[in-house]
Amino acid sequence: MSTVSATPPSAGVVESVLSWYDVHARDLPWRRRETTPWAVLVSEVMLQQTPVSRVLPAYATWLARWPTPTAQAVDPPGEAVRAWGRLGYPRRALRLHQAATDIMVRHGGRVPSSYDGLRALPGVGDYTAAAVATFAFRQRHAVVDTNVRRVLARLLDGAEFPPGAGVTAADRRLAASLLPTEPAVAARWAVALMELGALVCTARGARCDVCPLADRCAWRGAGRPSYAGPPRRRQAYAGTDRQVRGELLAVLRASPGPVTAATLAGALPDPDQGARALAGLIADGLVEVLPPQRYRLPQRG
Repeated sequence: MSTVSATPPSAGVVESVLSWYDVHARDLPWRRRETTPWAVLVSEVMLQQTPVSRVLPAYATWLARWPTPTAQAVDPPGEAVRAWGRLGYPRRALRLHQAATDIMVRHGGRVPSSYDGLRALPGVGDYTAAAVATFAFRQRHAVVDTNVRRVLARLLDGAEFPPGAGVTAADRRLAASLLPTEPAVAARWAVALMELGALVCTARGARCDVCPLADRCAWRGAGRPSYAGPPRRRQAYAGTDRQVRGELLAVLRASPGPVTAATLAGALPDPDQGARALAGLIADGLVEVLPPQRYRLPQRG
């Protein structure tokens, strides 16, 4: 995202977005005042590439069973994979279990409050560390997800979508330059900007008629020009190895004990694809092999 011609928004922009958020913010459980840092971490891991509507029931069930990192850590990692269900990208369940174990062993069961401490947890990247430090501990960090990238691209660069698929260092620098000085206000600005991208300035259709930044938006001022970059591809799912991996894990989650190779093979129409998907699950630590040719969710951390 180019920042050469971008002009940081005035305090009025921040006030407009915060006022809009006060009225339109969704009542999501991980945003409530009583939410623990562990619950915020769980929500951020679950929300990666997964819609809020799918996360809500899984989040509630997860925290009812594992309200603290220690409660999570003392259970086998396979139970985390089992509870993950159909959220997708199940390696996130293993990473969350590993993070819980690290929190129990190295931090006395308390989620670290610093960005660096969070970043050092297994499976926690820049975004998640910044998000938990911001939303759980009200610190001042740039929290940049796809929604924030899109809002800033339209507001400042006049582009319908930002270039590239991933968050860049330039994106983080730009977002950091816009943060209000007061940490508590910066934390609220971060979540409000994300919410604006999720509800109004969406990828499928910008609702400029109800946007609090419509009169300041470079993209709207330029006539909302269509995206002219490389094709934005949607990731396929049906028929992929990823789908087959999900089917195999579904069989294992439904079984209280190990299952045979024949049982797994019976759930799949293509033996070669099934074997390939199973090998990938084993390599990723999502499945353990027991002799003779039996399989189960991982029991060893």
